[in-house]
Amino acid sequence: MLFSVCVFSLCKWRAKKRGNLCKISRLLGLVDTSEKSAELIQGKAWKEQLKQDDSLELTIFSFESILLATNKFNTTSKLGQGGFGSVYKGKLKDGKEVAVKRLSSTSAQGIEEFKNEILLLSKLQHRNLVKLMGYCIEGEEQILVYEYLSNKSLDTFLFDSGKKAELDWGKRFQIIQGIARGLLYLHQDSCLRVIHRDLKVSNILLDEKMNPKISDFGLARMFESPQVLVNTHKIVGTLGYMSPEYAMGGIFSERSDVYSFGVLLLEIVSGKKNTALCEQGQHLNLLSYAWQLWSEGKAMDLMDEAIAVSSPLEVTRCIHVGLLCIQEPATDRPNMWNVVLMLSGESDLPQPGQPIFIFQAEKPNRSIPAQQESIGSVNTVTNTMVAGR
Repeated sequence: MLFSVCVFSLCKWRAKKRGNLCKISRLLGLVDTSEKSAELIQGKAWKEQLKQDDSLELTIFSFESILLATNKFNTTSKLGQGGFGSVYKGKLKDGKEVAVKRLSSTSAQGIEEFKNEILLLSKLQHRNLVKLMGYCIEGEEQILVYEYLSNKSLDTFLFDSGKKAELDWGKRFQIIQGIARGLLYLHQDSCLRVIHRDLKVSNILLDEKMNPKISDFGLARMFESPQVLVNTHKIVGTLGYMSPEYAMGGIFSERSDVYSFGVLLLEIVSGKKNTALCEQGQHLNLLSYAWQLWSEGKAMDLMDEAIAVSSPLEVTRCIHVGLLCIQEPATDRPNMWNVVLMLSGESDLPQPGQPIFIFQAEKPNRSIPAQQESIGSVNTVTNTMVAGR
């Protein structure tokens, strides 16, 4: 009898969860393409839908409480700024510290990011993903409230000559593994498949113990099917992290995220930006430099000189995995499950193929919401327009 009750309760819980996910899918317009769903996405109707949706399990903050927490958005509390708006450090009435992202009223693209962040992060729970605590929608104000992470973003350490030595190899390897586990959760272990589309050093936040948390899900896309290939006519993301098939053909999939992870991994090992080498006229980019060193049997020369090497075999394995992740074609790249196994030494590593080196000059941070996306098997290449972030 007890077993029957447990089975019934489990089935009921799963049915409720599926129902909540369907709501989110309809709001994002990725699964349900009905007229009613489209109507919710456009205009201001989605604001009311968010306020009334009790499945989101998030706190709805009043604008007054946000003003109090941030001391009226005092400039001394400002943590950073992007195309979406500004981020401030705040303290709630209970003393809990938070990071408050205030959407700029002039950012049309930011509205899509705002909606994506709420609908995705309300259901994504993993130790290597940033936690969204709640949001505020009052008048023209659109605000997101996250957990506060004291060490800010990875790039504040990795690319700072005065701070990079604080990231010894043990911490860097811990960060690499944590990002890989977070991405594996998005691709395979979460309720729906999620493609992040903007994985980069500045979108990796660090807590007080230097544990990494993937952030910024504004460009992410969520799908129900396990294998997704999407063709888009407008490309959004960050130059230097985009896979060749996405940058040149507008095609993205889980393997596009794997490519971005490979770039990120090589940056963490080397302490250099992917685009920094081309600025110095040495190589096309970090990827071409890494491949040359690997081909010459000098992979360890890629290691950041600012830190001591405590585990050469571990470093070499990471470089090997990074090169496997940036291979072309996309089907040659490992999935994130295999990446996690490879990093832990539980899987053999095949020889990587030579990647395609694309010159990707830096552009001002900006992005345009992807439009006219078609999901399925794609055999043709479309004309694309790249928008850097």
